Amino acid sequence: MGGKRAIRAGDGDGRGGFGNMLSGIAVAIGFVLFLGGFVWGAVVYQPYTVPTDSMVPTVKPGDRVLAQRIDGGEVRRGDVVVFKDDLWSDSPMVKRVVGIGGDTVKCCGDGGRLTVNGKELDEPYIEEEKLDVADAPGGSASRTPFEVTVPEGNLFLLGDRRGASLDSRAHLQEAGQGTVARSAVKGRVDALAWPSMSMLERPGTYASLPGGISGVGPLRLQVAAVVAGAALVLFGAVYGPVVRVLTRGRRRERAGVR
Repeated sequence: MGGKRAIRAGDGDGRGGFGNMLSGIAVAIGFVLFLGGFVWGAVVYQPYTVPTDSMVPTVKPGDRVLAQRIDGGEVRRGDVVVFKDDLWSDSPMVKRVVGIGGDTVKCCGDGGRLTVNGKELDEPYIEEEKLDVADAPGGSASRTPFEVTVPEGNLFLLGDRRGASLDSRAHLQEAGQGTVARSAVKGRVDALAWPSMSMLERPGTYASLPGGISGVGPLRLQVAAVVAGAALVLFGAVYGPVVRVLTRGRRRERAGVR
């Protein structure tokens, strides 16, 4: 009556009705994904700051890394692990696993490379400037020659910067020939978090050895959940104002036609 039309739910200011329900669902799901991704990540991963240059170029001094909390039994060759051994240091250390229980690790082979059970390893992750060190015995994979059979339940660990890393080679004369118990492992480094952000790839050179290489951790899925959650929350937050603006525009157009 009086030329007035009834205003339906969801018309006019864009609130209520299907649009309001859709916006609310998006925000709710977004918060669940966003917070869930963060909580999941905090439970699974532990951040560490690497203080030394022993893992250059893979990890640089001062880099912040994310290490997946795992049991030592899950460690595979090629993994970069965080471990704590009182004979090595009072603080956690970061090194690469090159041998596990039962392996014979030797340096160097005929090609100047590290060998595991007689197989020469292609190690693209070691510092390139050390590849042609003249005084490296038998090659460049290590300045220190050695041959170690790793005890069961233990790991042989080396830094990627072989010329400046205090690793298993520095403990060859100790019980276990420089190896560390699997139980000493606190986590496996999956990614660099700061100042650069990137995933640590599993070295394919170990894939053909028994046990293969470790699988990828859930970090990518966790990041995807956080990003998707943020996008849904943003969508829900802007949906109402956008619909109101569009609805007012349509109402003005109708009023102009009349």
